[in-house]
Amino acid sequence: MSTPTYADHAWHGAATIAENERIARDTYRVRFACGEIARRVLPGQFVMLRLAGRNDPLLGRPLAVYDAIDDEGGNPLYLDVVYLVVGKMTGLLAEMSVGGRLEVWGPLGNGFPPCAVEHLVMVAGGIGQTPFLTLARERSGRRSYGDPPRIASAAEKITLLYGVRGGEYLAGVDDFRAAGIDVRLSTDDGSVGHRGMVTELIAPTVERSKLKCRLVCCGPEPMLEAAARIARELNVPCQVSLESPMACGVGVCFSCVKRIRDAEGRWDYRRACVEGPVFDAADVQF
Repeated sequence: MSTPTYADHAWHGAATIAENERIARDTYRVRFACGEIARRVLPGQFVMLRLAGRNDPLLGRPLAVYDAIDDEGGNPLYLDVVYLVVGKMTGLLAEMSVGGRLEVWGPLGNGFPPCAVEHLVMVAGGIGQTPFLTLARERSGRRSYGDPPRIASAAEKITLLYGVRGGEYLAGVDDFRAAGIDVRLSTDDGSVGHRGMVTELIAPTVERSKLKCRLVCCGPEPMLEAAARIARELNVPCQVSLESPMACGVGVCFSCVKRIRDAEGRWDYRRACVEGPVFDAADVQF
């Protein structure tokens, strides 16, 4: 039986770049017209991107949807994707200008379920903040996503714990603050906020909260593993969005498999692109 994340439910086509601007060190936000995906995307889903008309790089790259942007009539038309330049594809993407063409397919993945929560604590490391803006806007009641629009109960409080190497890598902080989110920062070098790992902010945030907390995390796997351990110690539910390398994004190539505990408690392999990228942290073998 197919699920809503299979290839036959994804849109595939060309999209035109409307904006492509640097927002932090080695970090860019590209906006492209793609109404079919913008109308349907849910928080935590992603798209696969290729450079149209090029065979090098051959494979697409999975990138989280940062936000869906409406046209002047209030209809979702554009997608925003925030990316870090780390290789050939993202390096070439950073050089593209308005009017450039991208090959896109999506929306892909399961995204974050609309679980009831009083205090949503989002933990991001590196470029891991990118799937959280849509989630924050939805759970704050500022925006709905999906077609038909998904109904999700509003959280009483939303906090973003966001850690990077140095302050020059912080990207989109003002976007989260504009959405009414409590933002707490950490840097490895101490240039902004807490000096140390972002996971060191989890326990103080949860322990000082007067509300029932739920964690959602995205970032490097060692960070996710540490967050999962802390959540277990604090006895709070935790979901992780895996940043697994992918070649197809639609469940065919099996390059993104991860060992996951099933409903009967047995270990099996699941594809991050189809059954994920969001999993309960307690079910992931890091």
